[in-house]
Amino acid sequence: FLSTRGLRSIPSLSQFRRLRYLWINNNKIQDLTFLIKNYHLTELYLNNNELTDISGALKHLRSLQILFLHNNELKKLGKTVKEFKGMTSLQTLNLFQNPLAYDPDYRLYVIYFLPSVQLLDRKLVTQRERESALHLYEPRRAWVMQSIAFGKRVGTSLGTTVGSSRCTQPARRPIMPSVLKWFGNVHVMDLPCSFCRVPFEDPEDAVLVRATTRSLMEFSSVDWNKVATCQERRLKNKAAEPLEKLTVQFR
Repeated sequence: FLSTRGLRSIPSLSQFRRLRYLWINNNKIQDLTFLIKNYHLTELYLNNNELTDISGALKHLRSLQILFLHNNELKKLGKTVKEFKGMTSLQTLNLFQNPLAYDPDYRLYVIYFLPSVQLLDRKLVTQRERESALHLYEPRRAWVMQSIAFGKRVGTSLGTTVGSSRCTQPARRPIMPSVLKWFGNVHVMDLPCSFCRVPFEDPEDAVLVRATTRSLMEFSSVDWNKVATCQERRLKNKAAEPLEKLTVQFR
């Protein structure tokens, strides 16, 4: 605990290699090279200092779960966030009251590039924010995921009528990835797995293929009031009428 001591610099803490919690907030720290050997840190409180750049100073802290950097002088959003990309356990992050926090897309940018963060600037990250971040920074992927995700409605016609469905437009043949075109009539299953994973050139083709391979559900119903019993069939002594059975299929 080294907070509120008016410190401008700190000697190397390399002798404390198992150090996990460190408070050095409310000082005048400008350099973080003293943390170069503290790989096991899980909580680090650097708020209310005079940090202007943290490049290369924190990226080795892969075990960090809580990081407070608010109220400093960090200006470059992309450069700062890049420092945190290897922190896959990071859940709580504070960057407010830094110049970079005034970027119009600051919050969505951090949410997109740091998916493990759950609490950003003392506010929970919502699923809506994650979806908005994906739409902003990877719109094509967001569109495909929304179209083919389980339980979502697919707007592409299958081209055939199944049961009670009313698809009237002819199905469009999907354009397979360009790498598959080189093999002519060779079946996809005969190709190496590395080729099978090539993305479609048009996201709509992925939607179409997903739609045509969805599971098929079938429901059958019979009006048992119209079905004669064994005794009635013996008494009537005549051929039974064809059974009325209604079957409906859904994709």
